[in-house]
Amino acid sequence: MNTPIKLILVDDHIMIREGLKSFLHQDQFLIVGEANNGQEALELLKQNEVNVVVTDIMMPEMDGIELSKAITKEYPEVQILALTMMNENYNIKKMLSAGAKGYVLKDCTQDDLRNAIKTVAQGKSFYSSEVTNIIMEGLSSVPSSKKRVSSEIPLTGREKEILHLICKEYSNQEIADELFISTRTVETHKRNLLEKTGVKNVAGLVLYAIERKLFDDL
Repeated sequence: MNTPIKLILVDDHIMIREGLKSFLHQDQFLIVGEANNGQEALELLKQNEVNVVVTDIMMPEMDGIELSKAITKEYPEVQILALTMMNENYNIKKMLSAGAKGYVLKDCTQDDLRNAIKTVAQGKSFYSSEVTNIIMEGLSSVPSSKKRVSSEIPLTGREKEILHLICKEYSNQEIADELFISTRTVETHKRNLLEKTGVKNVAGLVLYAIERKLFDDL
């Protein structure tokens, strides 16, 4: 029997938390705690082994963005999934930049949410189709002059190869095997990509590639 994914639910609406518990209460998930805001969630993380934090954005005391930043810094092994009604491109980018691996809206299906949790628990990214569409619509409104300046950052051929595999959710080891290089070399290229593009994490690199349409299959 597979080990269940250990979750903390963070939302300031108790009815939302109760609803989530009702359909996440099964063998593949184990809810180890629930919190009304980011501060309470951090206290729970001190006391429990957790795989995924499912969090809203707008909450009192500490919102989901600040919580995600704190988790990324203090508990890098814990994955973050944003579950919110906030569908603005700005909030999506803020959460992903803060370290969230996934972003789904509260009107998603139960299957979508379960799949999102399973995906981010593996360290992979998950965006619901609505969120992907919002990101793409936001990109179409960016002035062409801004896009032109941003796209002038020179990437080497190897960096582009690695970025492409990152977007396809390859792990460091899988990238190393695919390109016949060491994992240390992969990590060096990743650091260079982060520095060149000015983003903070892998999610930011994926957004960078999507924004600039660097690869036909994204």
